[in-house]
Amino acid sequence: MASYKMESEVEDADPRPPTAEELVGQVGALVQRVQDAGRQLLLRLWQGALQLALLMLLLTLLLWVAAFLYGSFYYSYMPTPSYSAPVHFFYSAECDSAICSFPRANISLLQDGQKQVMTYGQPYRISLHLDMPESPANQNLGMFMVKMSCYSHGGKVISTSARSSVGTLLFSPLLLTGVTEQKQVVTIELFSAYRENAYLPTVGVVVELQSQRVQIYSAVLLVHAHFTGIRYVLYQFPGLSALLGVASNFGFLSLLILLSSAQFSWRRFVSAPVRDLSRLVTHQHDRSEDVAMVTDLRANNGHTGDENVPDAQSTDEQGTGSAGQGSEVETTSSVSEETPCDVHVEETDAAVFCSSPPRPEEVNCTIS
Repeated sequence: MASYKMESEVEDADPRPPTAEELVGQVGALVQRVQDAGRQLLLRLWQGALQLALLMLLLTLLLWVAAFLYGSFYYSYMPTPSYSAPVHFFYSAECDSAICSFPRANISLLQDGQKQVMTYGQPYRISLHLDMPESPANQNLGMFMVKMSCYSHGGKVISTSARSSVGTLLFSPLLLTGVTEQKQVVTIELFSAYRENAYLPTVGVVVELQSQRVQIYSAVLLVHAHFTGIRYVLYQFPGLSALLGVASNFGFLSLLILLSSAQFSWRRFVSAPVRDLSRLVTHQHDRSEDVAMVTDLRANNGHTGDENVPDAQSTDEQGTGSAGQGSEVETTSSVSEETPCDVHVEETDAAVFCSSPPRPEEVNCTIS
């Protein structure tokens, strides 16, 4: 006994060195672990790069949408700041004198013949610029009237304005020095705050110079919008307004996406326990039914086995010498042998599978 203890102690103190096969197995396991770790690292890096790319794509899309929304708002909310149209006067000369009527001009206030220049609710300043030559006729002209009539579709006059102008300006000292040309510019303000009528939009104006002796080089009709409030800020500070508008739209869209994702996550978080509980209840119910079925099968098998036991015992009593006749009568075990029922019961989920409904006297199942 003592020698056996000593030998065991020597074996414990001096273990057997690993064999080559064991070393190869350990090295292979280590290499497999390193490969698995590398694959996991590459997978995480790929997932991170993919998430970063999706995030950048989403941010870029949100930025473009924010810029598009601001641009749409700006061009729909901001009216035309200024509009100018050349004025071509015409008059009648069917009389003895040089000019038989006042010079008149018809100017359209439609851009490209379709879009209206003025917007409803916006005040406009309308003025007429006249380039007049420095002639004795204009110096002796004195005061003359300028009349403008605004009309809508069908030629219906909706507004009229008349202003006086003085054409006796002397530029002789400046002409001698060459600072100015031989002409003078006269600006006549016809409307200081003209507002568009929503029911009768202005499509054109008629300008009339109520003097037969006036001389002009050219004339231009100017329409300037007088902005107030938000439109004033948008017009006077376009860069700052664009930056604030795009940033506001971007923040609003980002908030909507965050709230939508949070709502979706919350629904999943709330519905997951309920779904798991319903699955658990269904699983327990199915398992109870399976256990009841297995119990019934065992009871039927036990009853059949009890009926067959006396037959086996009587067969053994009749004689053990007749091996050929005794082997023809075999005792069937209802638990250990496989039968056509092929019922398979697992302990994990207690699932019962049966190919065909067995008869009570032929139930022989395998239970694992």
